Amino acid sequence: MAVPAVAGFDLNVCLEEDEDGNVPFHLNEPILEDHNVNGFDLNMPLDEFGVVDLDFLQNHAEHDVQNQAPVEGQHRRKDMTEEVTKQVYQALLKDNKNGKLGKKDTRRVADQFGVHIRSVQRLWKRGKIQLTHNIPVVVASHKKGRSGHKAIPLDLEQLRNIPLKQRMTIEDVSSKLGISKSRVQRYLKKGLLRRHSSSIKPYLTDANKKTRLKWCVDMIDRSLVGDPRFKDFFDYVFIDEKWFYLSQKSEKYYLLPEEDEPHRTCKNKNYIPRFMFLCVCARPRFRNGECVFDGKIGCFPLVTYEHAVRSSQNRLRGELVIKPITSITRDVIRDFMVNKVLPAIRAKWPREDVNKSIFIQQDNAPSHLKLDDPDFCEAAREEGFDIRLVCQPPNSPDFNTLDLGFFRAIQAIQYKKEAKTIKDLVPAVEQAFLEYSPWKANRMFVTLQTVLKEAMKVKGGNKIKIPHMQKEKLEREDRLPLQISCEASLLAECIASLPAAN
Repeated sequence: MAVPAVAGFDLNVCLEEDEDGNVPFHLNEPILEDHNVNGFDLNMPLDEFGVVDLDFLQNHAEHDVQNQAPVEGQHRRKDMTEEVTKQVYQALLKDNKNGKLGKKDTRRVADQFGVHIRSVQRLWKRGKIQLTHNIPVVVASHKKGRSGHKAIPLDLEQLRNIPLKQRMTIEDVSSKLGISKSRVQRYLKKGLLRRHSSSIKPYLTDANKKTRLKWCVDMIDRSLVGDPRFKDFFDYVFIDEKWFYLSQKSEKYYLLPEEDEPHRTCKNKNYIPRFMFLCVCARPRFRNGECVFDGKIGCFPLVTYEHAVRSSQNRLRGELVIKPITSITRDVIRDFMVNKVLPAIRAKWPREDVNKSIFIQQDNAPSHLKLDDPDFCEAAREEGFDIRLVCQPPNSPDFNTLDLGFFRAIQAIQYKKEAKTIKDLVPAVEQAFLEYSPWKANRMFVTLQTVLKEAMKVKGGNKIKIPHMQKEKLEREDRLPLQISCEASLLAECIASLPAAN
């Protein structure tokens, strides 16, 4: 059925209110419609004169409005959804009398649904025109497909030609690409760009890479025929030293708007008080979901306690004063290893593994003991223990769980402690060491095995990216592996390259 043409109007004539006080529409008002193109059909029976029965429409609208709660909004809507459009039109049908609305009906409906009054008036006018021409009433939005401004295409491949030093900030990227910073933020959110923090890693010579590769191969458990896996490290103890500072140079807090900002002072921020600690840890052990051995052998401060020679405003004469050991020599490390580390291992080691060999892994610092140090070897055989020293490959802190993440974790806990003086630093670090979760420490040993595997793929190099395993989720599901598997082809390839390297 052909639709008759609608009478036009003169654009030079000001619009006036009709007898109901409603203005048809305003040309300066933007048309706000819904994106959905699906309307609804109001085909209703005709009366005895062959026109649409408005009494039936009014009764039908009253019934729908009563059975369906209106969608109200606190703020004015930019667009009306299909559901809101239906409810607005049904509310208008409920209030009309013989096809006419009251003076304040459109304003009341607009306020009820949180839409603009012009949108309500346009909606009612569309419905009246369609009813006048005996066609189905469709009040759906005229917007079809993607509306609004279209995105200007940008070739992000040109970013490859920009030097890295010239794209270190969002402002640098926006200026080089000629786009706004907000657009760069949108690209980051969509995943078209990504942030990367580049940290300096130790330089490796060819000899270092060969040593690292051989170390990785030696960490494979050969007893599992046909299914090579890395060792579980239950017989390894990791030791290393680290400086712990009293406070950070910069700290972030969350404050209320009217709360006073903290004021921290220091004589010289390059000489914040610090102590060195010798940390010793092993892999935790669990049984039936409970930790039976947390792996925390000890955290020993490399300090000395002396009596104060004279009185001062901070202490009295004769009071114990804690002082750092200024020079960490091999004799100092030997004394700590023999008198503190070995007794702690013997006291805390699981009784079922006393007769098995225990390997203490250390780095290649000059102050560390030689593998055949006579004093250490003699003390390591006491009480039936078999404790041996092994040195990790040179320039390989990523092969030690302490440098891999343990130190950083307990330091983050230590910074949250209220340590005001250097005297408070030692108990703060020791408490942080004890508070660290053994379940997190266990996950770190799984990460260590992953690092060894990734190093094998790059022939002993350290340009690796640790893959995400969702270890926390696997741990909750009791599926976290004790040993990471290694492909037989990768192991064979690494073993084949070692003789040629030698």
